[in-house]
Amino acid sequence: MELLNSLMEPLQFPFIVRGLIAAMLVGVVCSVVGTFVVLRGMSFLGFALSHAILPGVAIGFLQSDGDSDVIFWWGLGAAILTSLGIGMVSRRTNLSEDTAIGIVFAGMFALGIAIISTIRTFASDLVHVLFGNVLGVSNGDLWRIALFGVLVLLIVFALYKELVVLAFDEVHATTLRLPVTFLSYLLLVLVAVVIMVAMQTVGVALMLAMLTTPPATALLLTRRLPVVMALAAGIGAFSGFAGLYLSYYISVASGAAIVLMCTALFGLTFLIAPRRGWLWQFWTRSDAARLAVQNQGAAKEGK
Repeated sequence: MELLNSLMEPLQFPFIVRGLIAAMLVGVVCSVVGTFVVLRGMSFLGFALSHAILPGVAIGFLQSDGDSDVIFWWGLGAAILTSLGIGMVSRRTNLSEDTAIGIVFAGMFALGIAIISTIRTFASDLVHVLFGNVLGVSNGDLWRIALFGVLVLLIVFALYKELVVLAFDEVHATTLRLPVTFLSYLLLVLVAVVIMVAMQTVGVALMLAMLTTPPATALLLTRRLPVVMALAAGIGAFSGFAGLYLSYYISVASGAAIVLMCTALFGLTFLIAPRRGWLWQFWTRSDAARLAVQNQGAAKEGK
């Protein structure tokens, strides 16, 4: 009974309930979109976009004196502008996508730092931008996360087959006469939207983990893409819920606790996943070695 009361204690606070819902929603949306990010090897893109929103966040702060709604829209605009800029540079030049990401990301990040350096009162608010403030999620923030999250999921499910073909083989997608350029830009925009939706929950500094760690964990367990996406969404939602609960009881930053929970689940899966886990492979090799030794001994006795 005491254990149940202890588990129910955080739910007495409305801001924690809002934070739990927001963290779980963000975990699901990030994991679904992050599956395509991992499959296409675009993890650096997630890192770049999560930092390239700084100019928009800074301008939004200047325009509204800290209004989260205005900051969100300015940050979203910066993220979409960065994603489209990366796509344009990589497709209109002979430069690789990584090079394009590095160029656009560095310019936007530097612009953000330049703007922030002119704001004397921005230091404490910058901490929330970098590391998240899930306990500060308002009802309006929660509705915005839910609205954009559902919109992103609907787009992904509506174009699921096309995005899967694009993720595995862009050349094959071209031969099938799919709108490869449009789909590539769309995926970049979806990543940008997800990053802005999740910014308040885990912050830009920890965003990459929410995009990549749950899908990477799921890929250690199965190779069937629908199952990977479902598992990743479950891992992301559980990490958001359990991480926020953990932060309440041990008094650590909520965003960091959520990411650490993701990382812990990946580490556990890396060790014990059937067929792909390190311990599983170690035991399999050990059994094979023992069997080989026994077979050699039996062969010698037979001679």
